[in-house]
Amino acid sequence: MGALDIKLFRDLKRLWAQAIAIALVLACGVATLILAVGTFRSLEETRDAYYERYKFGDIFATAVRVPDAKAREIAEIDGVAAVEPRIFEVALLDVEGFREPATGLIVSVPPSGELAVNDLFIRRGRLPEPGRVNEVAIDAKFAEAQRFSVGSRFDAILGSAKTTLTVVGIVMSPEYVYSLGPGDMMPDSRRLADMWMPEETLASLYDLDGAFNSVSVRLLRDANETAVIEAIDDLLEPYGGTGAVARKDQVSNAFLQGELDQLQGMARIIPPIFLLVSAFLINMILSRLIELEREQIGLLKALGYGRTAVAWHYLKLVLVIAAIGVVIGAGVGTWLGRGMTVMYTRFFSFPFLVFRSDVDIYLIAAGVSMAAAAAGALKAIGVVFALPPAVAMRPPAPQVYRQFMGGLLGRMRLFSQVTTMALRHLVRHPVRTLLTAIGTAFAVALMGVAMGTLSSVDFMIDAVFFRTERQDATLAFSSERPGAAYQAVLKLPGVMAAEPYLDLPVEIGNGQYSRQLSIIGKPARTDLSRVLDLDLDPVVLPSTGLALGDRVADILRLRPGDLARVTFLDGQRRTVEVPVTQVIQSYIGLMMFMDIDALARLSGTGPRISGVHLLIDDSQLDALYRAVKETPQIAAVALQSRSRQRFQETMRENMSMMLTVYLTLSIVIAFGVVYNSARIQLSERGRELATLRVLGFHRAEVSNVLFIEIGAIVAIAQPIGWLIATGLGLVITESLATDMFRVPFVIEPGTFAISSIVVVIAALISALIVRRRIDALDLVRVLKTRE
Repeated sequence: MGALDIKLFRDLKRLWAQAIAIALVLACGVATLILAVGTFRSLEETRDAYYERYKFGDIFATAVRVPDAKAREIAEIDGVAAVEPRIFEVALLDVEGFREPATGLIVSVPPSGELAVNDLFIRRGRLPEPGRVNEVAIDAKFAEAQRFSVGSRFDAILGSAKTTLTVVGIVMSPEYVYSLGPGDMMPDSRRLADMWMPEETLASLYDLDGAFNSVSVRLLRDANETAVIEAIDDLLEPYGGTGAVARKDQVSNAFLQGELDQLQGMARIIPPIFLLVSAFLINMILSRLIELEREQIGLLKALGYGRTAVAWHYLKLVLVIAAIGVVIGAGVGTWLGRGMTVMYTRFFSFPFLVFRSDVDIYLIAAGVSMAAAAAGALKAIGVVFALPPAVAMRPPAPQVYRQFMGGLLGRMRLFSQVTTMALRHLVRHPVRTLLTAIGTAFAVALMGVAMGTLSSVDFMIDAVFFRTERQDATLAFSSERPGAAYQAVLKLPGVMAAEPYLDLPVEIGNGQYSRQLSIIGKPARTDLSRVLDLDLDPVVLPSTGLALGDRVADILRLRPGDLARVTFLDGQRRTVEVPVTQVIQSYIGLMMFMDIDALARLSGTGPRISGVHLLIDDSQLDALYRAVKETPQIAAVALQSRSRQRFQETMRENMSMMLTVYLTLSIVIAFGVVYNSARIQLSERGRELATLRVLGFHRAEVSNVLFIEIGAIVAIAQPIGWLIATGLGLVITESLATDMFRVPFVIEPGTFAISSIVVVIAALISALIVRRRIDALDLVRVLKTRE
């Protein structure tokens, strides 16, 4: 080991506390990078492997009744690799011992038991066999939630009759990685079952012998997806086809892709903050170290050490600190990544999901961290490289001092001498003071973003569940019904009020922009399920025209007064131009609304409804549930209270984990910045502070010089942190917004106060640690130090 290496380890031993503080900040950047990238890769590669192995479809289409022969014509379309015609239905389930009605999404299994598209992973048991009308396979999450096993039984309303089904298999499907029931806003495994039954059983129950009403298609690698979709639409149009959709618009895959996009956004935004702060800290500590070791640098060069060797010595010091941070960050990031992966298994239904800890992730994290550390040290090392030995061995030239504001503040005697000393030191180093304040401000900002997210979620819950969707339950019919069905619903036990709705699939376009969505028709004035404008005030739907969700308006480049091209995908498939009358607020999905009577006239099929929103008397819930379970025309029931409860539970779990992480990160940044700043100030002003002690100042008075400097920096950091928190929160929420889900960023004054208090406490603790060094100053040794 060379002399410079021995000096390196002595420097590390002497600066161990500052080195650890910097390493921890750097470790936060490494940990968040490994967490985001590792989890992203795990989720993406698991999804891709699952989709490929179990033949997830590329195109999905539904119709009313399509002859089986048309499946062969679809298979002959150029670019089609495999076709799976099937029967898909929605049914009410009655589970013994379970009070609420559940919903089943039923898919047919061909007689061969082999699915060419959307194959099934069989966890236990087997698939239903042809000829066994009461056999069913159910998804693993529903089985786990209801504690079902092979041999369990439950009732279902199939067609117009209640049938007892026997579970013969527990399976998982790539089509239902994230499964939502009709009208539900959050997955609820206790109330939603993905089910598979023999094709011939469903065909006889739903009058679909020799026909299908749903089809999934897999494409060849180089197929033209748009051309295939158009060909399928042309084939299915005469049979009530409602428009084929690509994989990217399939509900389960869209939610999963949205989560992947959020992980990518996290990897782009959070780690750079810590890398920038750590680079600043390294620059600050190394610059001071080099200033203190000018004579040593001069002696080393005079004794024959080259510029490169001396510069490399200080760079190695930085790289060792960075390496410590990388090791800590890698361990923490892996631990957090595994925890995140376990959390995802609760939301997404995969046969397996393991956190990927590929070597290249750690190499990338280490490389980026080392580069950031080296960049922070670049300026200081440049000074080492350029410093001639003769100049280095002379004390630095004294600083040039001048009166601030012509000495006006001193003559006004606004501050004590101790305070004046502290403030004067800050003013004489304005760049360093500002950078230190900005570093501390990032701690305030991170905490503000975390607390702001809590406020945002509370705001969204209020907007969605208490201002917009205020109904207790939503009944979805098995098919569209005449207006008389609304009157029948009003007679159900416990129904206090009801509002009908009509849900029609359309293709809406504006020039080159188009999307397949649904228009929801509602009464002009609603009280249960309301439409809110951008100011969250209730909207009265006009007798003509569309109210578009803000996300839809942005996607289609539509504004109030524009004409939208609307093609109805069922019934007469009419194409009309409809004026956009208003842009409304929408946080979930891509929503469009219209007056229900105007929508029925526009579609050309006359008055009809798809379902009803209900206000229910809680004391008669059991009677209502019993009545619903005996009504074949009702296909699904969405319970708003359950959706709200699931949403709050999910957000509470996610937010508690996020708050813990962000609180830790904020404290690490605040401690790292303030502690290093205080240590550097102490090293610079040790002689001054010792002189004050000799002149008779008490320890507390001497410490106040340091405390006032730290307090001023932390105070300057607060408004900067609030601004950064607001900007960062807006950037994060915008980058994480998807077509399925959008959380508005809401930050309140109380949020700023809490984030500031947390950072002030962390700064105070770090300052108290440094104060112990002030109290322990060796006055004789410090006063002997040459200026």
